[in-house]
Amino acid sequence: MANEFRLGVDIGGTFTDFSVVNNTTGSVTVEKMLTSSSRPEDAVLRGVELLAQKVPGLFEDLSEVIHATTLITNVILERKGSKTGLLTTAGFRDILEIGREVRYDIFDMFIRLPVPIVPRKSRLCVSERILADGSILEPLNVENVTEAANKFQAMKVEAVAVAFLHSYRNPSHEVEAANILRKLMPGVTLSLSHEVFPEPKEYERFSTTVIDAYVKSVADGYLEKLASGLSERGYKNELFVMLSNGGTSTVETAKSVPIQMVESGPAAGVEAACYFGRLMDIENLLSFDMGGTTAKLCIVEQGRAAKTRTFEVDRVQRFKAGSGLPVAVPVYDLLEIGAGGGSIARLDDLGLIKVGPDSAGSEPGPASYNRKGVMPTVTDADLILGYLNPDYFLGGQMPLDKVAAEGAITLNLIKDTGLTPIEIAAGIHEIVNENMASAARVYVAEKGKAPSNLSLIAFGGAGPVHAVGLAKKLGCPEVIVPPFSGVMSSLGLLTAPVAFERSKAVRKTLPSLELEIIEDYYKELEEEASSLMPDKSNLLIRRTADLRFSGQDYPLEIEVDKSLSESDVLEILEQRFINLYHELYGKVDDDNLVELASIRVYATQAIPELSVVGRTSAVDGQPKGSRDVYVSSMDGICNIPVYEREALRVGQKIMGPVVIEERESTTFIGLGDSVIVNEVGCLVVKIANSQISSKDG
Repeated sequence: MANEFRLGVDIGGTFTDFSVVNNTTGSVTVEKMLTSSSRPEDAVLRGVELLAQKVPGLFEDLSEVIHATTLITNVILERKGSKTGLLTTAGFRDILEIGREVRYDIFDMFIRLPVPIVPRKSRLCVSERILADGSILEPLNVENVTEAANKFQAMKVEAVAVAFLHSYRNPSHEVEAANILRKLMPGVTLSLSHEVFPEPKEYERFSTTVIDAYVKSVADGYLEKLASGLSERGYKNELFVMLSNGGTSTVETAKSVPIQMVESGPAAGVEAACYFGRLMDIENLLSFDMGGTTAKLCIVEQGRAAKTRTFEVDRVQRFKAGSGLPVAVPVYDLLEIGAGGGSIARLDDLGLIKVGPDSAGSEPGPASYNRKGVMPTVTDADLILGYLNPDYFLGGQMPLDKVAAEGAITLNLIKDTGLTPIEIAAGIHEIVNENMASAARVYVAEKGKAPSNLSLIAFGGAGPVHAVGLAKKLGCPEVIVPPFSGVMSSLGLLTAPVAFERSKAVRKTLPSLELEIIEDYYKELEEEASSLMPDKSNLLIRRTADLRFSGQDYPLEIEVDKSLSESDVLEILEQRFINLYHELYGKVDDDNLVELASIRVYATQAIPELSVVGRTSAVDGQPKGSRDVYVSSMDGICNIPVYEREALRVGQKIMGPVVIEERESTTFIGLGDSVIVNEVGCLVVKIANSQISSKDG
């Protein structure tokens, strides 16, 4: 091939982003389109057609398409999945409502709890019991399963989640029940808990399995439409999907357990932040992704972002832990805030301006989009303040209406405040920055980190506009704005390897372990994970162990870099666990035995080689003009220079206040701050007096 292209497509709540990388030349072509919330594949296919007009021979030479989507989350939030039933062990019908028996807000007398995906009438029980050690106390009652199948059919159930007690240890009853259901209910969609989440904690396992069954048919249909649409346009190869853990998989594997895609979009952004961190040899970052609907922050330490398995969807109180439905899949440990370009501003009962967490999304969108939106948003405020150029939004492809933005603020906020549109817009901008900073301070502190030791890497359509203001509030010393920052999540898709994780529960204290058996378990997991790889050559296998003190609930994940046949392996693992436990909690429970809760295997292919350098000029760029922009430190509107990002030279340094524009995003640099273009085309903003600002955090 003269050229070889790779395409990343990320569907966000407001925009769908595209990045095409030419592997031969290293050139990058990007696109951005409003998301079609009712038919998200339409925006993808329209955007790909537009890219094909810009990139000759795209479909003929397209070697790979990788996709991230919000589809799974949207199906859950909108409750548009399949009619689902739950088949479970007798006595555990109500586990989805009992949950953890904890109120997420003990002072709320009128607390609302999340509504289970499966109503009680569709949760059926069968007689069977497997003990925690995997032994069978009571065989599966086949007649009960047959009766349940008949009842499900009478209810016109389309999907069934099978979740039995302790099936993670012995899945035989789930497998037997599934075979009966397939025979009696042809075409039914099944999700088995030992395949979805083969670990203890029945509430989390049941909830995850139910949600997987609920979304499976929708995900299958969507991915089929997308794959066939690409094929009809000339794409000859396989479609890959980003998983929540930051790895990618084939469509067929993703469809088998679609809940793995629940956080694929945010994962792509974190992967992009890690990629540029590697390029710049910066190990400690605070990834900041601000799009049209939400802002996501994630700490990257020593080049790697932490992951968690305590994720929730469809929260009753969006930012209160415990108020949603648990999903036990590995996701990046990030903070999500209802602060995006489309976040709506309104007055509360005290007459104070509040921003978010609800968003205008893409339909109707901010008032300035001229799509019948009437509520003022962050984008409208940024436009009024001069940060955005109304004639250069998406390179002029989508002009913004400043009059409509001012009208929305006047209609909804002026009357009861007595402020001018500029003052209200400045208040909206400041409030959304403070909302993000307040949440970020807590998030960073909970991780035991200091913002003063983290470089803020900003991307997303709205991220670079707000990044410097956020960094000043947090005390971060610098802001990095990568090239193509407005579509960076789609670029991040192209930096992630194909990867899978497999786990097995153990639950034995270290002295009682039979190492030969654990070694066999590891090998089985390695074979299982490797079998899912489209290319089984040059695989990287990583082992970890989840350790905890006996009697505790939550383990710590420890690297296992030695064969279990070596004599000192247990002592090494225990010492690593104790060191990490002491680092995190400051105290070690010396009187208790250490327990191996579970083992994990990560199989990955090599990280794809990607050489992305932002477009720069051979000579110093000059301002392409100037405009009136609100500069808070200069007490109002000032006329400041505006630069085109691609016209800047590597090494060129500019002092703020200044605006730097590109097609997909805009960066605002404040008074006293300086920006320089580094060798990979990133804007590196040095924050003035950041050590003073950090005291506020």
